[in-house]
Amino acid sequence: MNPQEPSLPLTTDRLILRAYRESDAEALLPMYSREDVARFLLCDPWTAEESRTEISKRIPKTGLSTESRALSLVIETKDGLDDIEGSIIIGDLGIWLNGESSEKAEIGWVLNPAAGGHGFASEAATAVLNIAFDHYRLNRVVAQMDARNTASARLAKRIGMRQEAHLRQDWWSKGEWTDTLVYGILHSDRQQA
Repeated sequence: MNPQEPSLPLTTDRLILRAYRESDAEALLPMYSREDVARFLLCDPWTAEESRTEISKRIPKTGLSTESRALSLVIETKDGLDDIEGSIIIGDLGIWLNGESSEKAEIGWVLNPAAGGHGFASEAATAVLNIAFDHYRLNRVVAQMDARNTASARLAKRIGMRQEAHLRQDWWSKGEWTDTLVYGILHSDRQQA
C-alpha cells in the first residue's frame, strides 16, 4: 500500500470529494434525518446531536494508511452545474479496510434522493474505486447492502461490481431479519473513470 495519502479534495468532472468538517453535521442532517434515507442504513434517522457525533467520528478518516484505516468523503457538486445553484452537498461515501488485510476494502455510499438520477453517485464511487486500485493498490473492494435497496444494487452494477452473494435473513435490523447483497470488484476487472 502507498504510505502517502491521496491529495484531497478529489475532483471529477462535476464533483468535489472532500474530507469532512464540523459544519457538515448541519449540512448532512436534512438528508440523514429522512426516514426514506435511513430505511436501509444500519442507523435510525439522525437527530442534530447524532449528526454532530457521527461527523466527528468521520473527520479523522482521511486515508487507508492512517490509524483509522478509512477514507470518508463528502460529495459536493461543483459550482456552475446546470440546474444547480452554487455548490451543494449531495451525499457522502467512504472506503475502509476489511480486517487485518491491507489489500481488501469495503465501500459504502449515501446520496440525497433529490440528487438521484444524474449519475453523481456513479461518478463519485468510480473516483474512489480508482484511488483504491491505482493509489492504494488494493486487490478487492466489496459493497454490502440491504437487499431491498435496489438503487444501491443498481449503482454497484453500474460501477462494474458483480453480485457475489445474496445472504438470506442474515442481519437483524430495525426489528426484522433482512437479507444482504454482497457485490465485489477486483483490481483486474474494474472500470476506469
